[in-house]
Amino acid sequence: MRILLTGAAGFIGSCMIKSLNDEGIYDIWICDDFLKKEKEPNYSQKKFSQKIERNALFNFLEQSKSSPDWIIHIGARTDTTEFNDSVFDSLNVEYSKKLWEYATQRQIPFIYASSAATYGLGEHGYSDDENKIHLLRPLNPYGWSKQKFDLWALEQRNTPPHWYGFKFFNVYGPNEYHKGRMASVVFHGFNQVKEKGTIRLFRSHKEGIPDGHQKRDFIYVKDIISVILYFMKHQPGSGIYNLGSGTARTFLDLATAVFNAMNVLPKIEWIDTPEDIRSTYQYYTCADIQKLRTKGKYDKPFYTLEEGIEDYVKNYLIPHVFL
Repeated sequence: MRILLTGAAGFIGSCMIKSLNDEGIYDIWICDDFLKKEKEPNYSQKKFSQKIERNALFNFLEQSKSSPDWIIHIGARTDTTEFNDSVFDSLNVEYSKKLWEYATQRQIPFIYASSAATYGLGEHGYSDDENKIHLLRPLNPYGWSKQKFDLWALEQRNTPPHWYGFKFFNVYGPNEYHKGRMASVVFHGFNQVKEKGTIRLFRSHKEGIPDGHQKRDFIYVKDIISVILYFMKHQPGSGIYNLGSGTARTFLDLATAVFNAMNVLPKIEWIDTPEDIRSTYQYYTCADIQKLRTKGKYDKPFYTLEEGIEDYVKNYLIPHVFL
């Protein structure tokens, strides 16, 4: 089996390569912006057959005499603090459309990463009912780019033979060392405990919600990969699916789990939410995963927050190893 994987040098994409290798799949065309050397440890020890620069992908596909058997499109601009719409329209919308059209023309099954950022403040809930997706109002250009492509995909009469858009919720786990400010709170919390013995959490700026009681649906990257592999093997009905744990947990829960995994007594330092994200800060997210369980028929349990953080901290962060 041959896989085309975009975003392959990034956090989730590099974990995907490892899991494909574990499945005995080595004919992988990896695509990314490989000029970013800080990503190199994510993929340098993994097995793949082609390495394609992001900007050269469509020329490569046009000239190639063969096609992949699956396309897994995880590559995207994911910086929620970037407010240049044209960047997202180019990299997240138009690029994805071209890849979809290629998959449709060649009849290649297609998986792509959407995002829980499409849900905005959650005023319409967190259901992946495709009849309600048009109601969603994201809070930033990144979220809107994912929303635009979801809506476009749903409008298409000509589609790949199987296609799945996964709305990733708050993903954490190995191989996010390069992500800087956009790395998970687990990653930042671990490093803060190492350096100062404390974890910094945002104060609440919303009446009725105590500091640290902002809630997110945190999902371990190993669960993300497990679902993608399941869909590739079993090919349930096409469509857009939430991909979260289905449970909302507080940032205090997360911090406590990090301290426990490091065997350190909890100590929290409260800081103001930065001005540039305060007005668009989500105080609650929780994936409705009924569709994943029923239409998708995915029945494996997810890692609890404590289980995922313990595995991440003890087996990856402390020894500083890659998945």
